[in-house]
Amino acid sequence: MTSVSFSSMVDLEFTCSMTFEELNGDCSQERMDSVAKALEEVLVSALPQGCITVGVYEAAKSLNVDPDNVVLCILATDDEDVKDVALQIHFTLIQAFCCENDINILRVNNTRRLAQILGGGGGGGGGGGKQSGAEPMDLHCVLVTSPHSSSWKDPALSKVNCFCRESRCMDQWVPIINLPDR
Repeated sequence: MTSVSFSSMVDLEFTCSMTFEELNGDCSQERMDSVAKALEEVLVSALPQGCITVGVYEAAKSLNVDPDNVVLCILATDDEDVKDVALQIHFTLIQAFCCENDINILRVNNTRRLAQILGGGGGGGGGGGKQSGAEPMDLHCVLVTSPHSSSWKDPALSKVNCFCRESRCMDQWVPIINLPDR
């Protein structure tokens, strides 16, 4: 059984009480761009705090050990990844686990840009940039965790989480964000 705080129930109730037209109109290109920018801000601020877990396998381990510490799950693909059946199976399992544990999920369709944001360069294919050992980073799954030192109050994270809640109210459980190249 999952416990839900009163404040999150109120937030969800308020969000879900919006009309379809209000929610649908809110998903304009400007809104999507602002969420993409907020996502980038979340990643940039979480990185120096050590609050980023990169890689499908590493993410699965982290989710297994401490799912309550995960505040956001990002699944990233490029066009060639759509045909990777094994990756899609991993995504399905991660999505199911995140839904079961009330972890917000986003799908990002630009692993090169994700690699740039996370400081791994702009390498192509296989998930993005390079790690220090010259091995390509697996950017197909990125977890953002909450720092243990204090409660993390990031307005950009709040914006991304609000977008995820609104998307769930419209039965879009894994919204897709386009990270524009820069």
